[in-house]
Amino acid sequence: AGALAGAAVLAAVAAAGAVRLSAAETGAVPGVKLRLVQANIDQRDKWRTDRRAANYALQLEMSRQSPGGDVTHVIWPETAAPFGVTTDPARRSLMRGVVPTGGVLITGAPRYRVDAGRLARIWNGLVAVDGTGAVTATYDKHHLVPFGEYVPFRDILPLDKITSGSIDFSPGPGPVTLTVPGLPPFSPLICYEAIFPGEVVAPGKRPAFMLQLTNDGWFGRSAGPYQHFASARLRAVEEGLPLVRSANTGISAIVDAYGRVTARLDLGRKGIIDGALPKSLSTRPLFAQIGNASGATFLLLLVIASLIVNRIKEVDKKETI
Repeated sequence: AGALAGAAVLAAVAAAGAVRLSAAETGAVPGVKLRLVQANIDQRDKWRTDRRAANYALQLEMSRQSPGGDVTHVIWPETAAPFGVTTDPARRSLMRGVVPTGGVLITGAPRYRVDAGRLARIWNGLVAVDGTGAVTATYDKHHLVPFGEYVPFRDILPLDKITSGSIDFSPGPGPVTLTVPGLPPFSPLICYEAIFPGEVVAPGKRPAFMLQLTNDGWFGRSAGPYQHFASARLRAVEEGLPLVRSANTGISAIVDAYGRVTARLDLGRKGIIDGALPKSLSTRPLFAQIGNASGATFLLLLVIASLIVNRIKEVDKKETI
C-alpha cells in the first residue's frame, strides 16, 4: 500500500507537469536573435601556441553573417578568446568585423593583471565587446574548480594544479546582473557555476535570462557534458528563467523558462545556433522565491506527516486492544 501510494503521488505530479507544459507558452524577446558559436576545438589544441591564431580566426569566421542577416548578438564559449581581451586592443579590434550593428560579441576570456612586468593575477572571465571594439561589460568566475583553477590550502598542500600554468586563478566577487547593448539584463555563469542551486542569480533585480559559457572539452565523449547540461537545464526550471548555453565542444543550447530545449547543437559537432531568446516567466517559481529552503521545508512537512501517521497507528492499535 505504501509503495502504491508513493507511485500514485509521482504519477500525479508527472500528469500535472505534462498538462502544465502542454499549455505553457513563453514567447520570444522581440528584436533579439542570438548566434551561438561552437567551434569544437579539441582540448589538446586549444592552448597550443601554434594553434591559437587559427582557433581565433575560426571563431571569427563562424561568427560572420551574410549581408542582411538578422543576428543581433554573437556568443562564444568559455575562454574562446585565447588572449586577454581587456588588455590586448590590437587583437580585440578584429572582433569589430563580426559584431552585429547595435549588438555585442560576448566571449569567455582570461583576464590578466601584470605588476612590474610579471603576471600577478588571472581571472576566468566573460567580456562583452561592441562594434567599436570597446569593452562594455566584464564578469569574473567566482566558483573556481579545486585543483583545476586553484589549489586549496596551497601553503600547506605540496600539490600542483592538474591544468597548465603555475599561478592560481582568482575568484570574482560573486553573482551579478549584467546589461549590454540590445539585450535584457542577464546573469552570467561560467562553466560549472550552473550546477549550484540557488546561487545562479544575484539578489535584487531579477535578470531576464541566464547566460552560461563553458568548455566541456576536458570530459571528452563521456557522460560529463550530458550531466552538466542536464544540471544547467534544472537551473532554468528552478528560476523560471531561460538559459542560453555556449559550449566549446558542446552541448550548446537555448532552453526556455520551463526547461524545454528550443535549439541544440550536440556534443562533438562544429556549427552555430541562430535562435530567438525566450521570455522569462512573469511570476517567479517557488524555488526562486525561497531558494534551498524549499528542500528543508518539504523535508519538515514529510517528518510531520510521518509523525501524524505513526500517532494514528498507535491510537488505532490501542483501540483495537
